[in-house]
Amino acid sequence: MSKVLVAYFSKTGEQYSVGNITEGNTAIVAKIIAQKTGGDLFEIKAADDNYPNKYTPLVKFAKEEKQKNVRPEIVGKVANWADYDTIFVGYPNWWADMPMPVYTFLESYDFSGKKIYNFCTHEGSGGVHNNDFAMYGHVAQNDREKADRQVSEWLRDLDY
Repeated sequence: MSKVLVAYFSKTGEQYSVGNITEGNTAIVAKIIAQKTGGDLFEIKAADDNYPNKYTPLVKFAKEEKQKNVRPEIVGKVANWADYDTIFVGYPNWWADMPMPVYTFLESYDFSGKKIYNFCTHEGSGGVHNNDFAMYGHVAQNDREKADRQVSEWLRDLDY
């Protein structure tokens, strides 16, 4: 039996097309995946969270962070990393890329021998490859039934 970790970065506050949210779009998808796979959740959080809560300043901040190739320090470590066979990594699509704290997470662990699946939330930019998964943020936020169905279909395709 495979042990699953669902690691994700998510953002609350003002978001494009969904308004001011208290639970991030990616967090919603991560929780669905964890529930359906029996996986453990690990939230990737910047130690010094300076991310603006308003959409336009956040977009600007994320662009600058990407241009500078920043690797922000993150909070915590995954306990018992070696026990996990499968890692789902989730993030919002920022500037056709992962937010920089996700890079910090990915560079902090040895993924040798592990199955890795990425998932992202977005509002039209998509940005997935191979077995990756993308969901509109407004679907995750406003249509949990549809979100659940889409995640189930993806996991079924992955044999989960």
